[in-house]
Amino acid sequence: MSIADVMLAEFEQEAKNTRLLLERVPAAKADFKPHERSYSLSDLSVHIANLPVWAVMTVNGTELDLNPPSGPGWTPPRYESPAATVDTLDENVKNATEAIAATSDTEMMVNWTLKNAGEHILTMPRVAVLRSFVFNHMIHHRGQLTVYLRMCDVPLPPIYGPTADQS
Repeated sequence: MSIADVMLAEFEQEAKNTRLLLERVPAAKADFKPHERSYSLSDLSVHIANLPVWAVMTVNGTELDLNPPSGPGWTPPRYESPAATVDTLDENVKNATEAIAATSDTEMMVNWTLKNAGEHILTMPRVAVLRSFVFNHMIHHRGQLTVYLRMCDVPLPPIYGPTADQS
């Protein structure tokens, strides 16, 4: 079994769980923030839906500069609606799945570097970047999303087992 096969089995399950939560984001609460320095519910949702893009950037390149000295930095996508956010997730998961599936074990071990304004932040093998910046990052923010949804009185779906909202 290849590294890609192992990674995809987990990614597909986590993407499915992520979709379950994004489907429950209420449009009427898009501006909700649990704290003034927190993401809004809409911004958090869009961020989560776009994290699979990092998988494509990781396996198709060897570095990313968030604010390159020679040009414009990365601009986060804008929130449109809960349905558009779910559609974005679906498209990004499809593209990420295809990119990961096409990556050989040798390519998975190639180093990938993250920079900010030309300054080195870290370098890790692609497989480690997929694990940390894509999978774990998505899971981390998905955990935040469950708190936001709970605070908005939205019943939570089962992710790793039953929730308090199930009878």
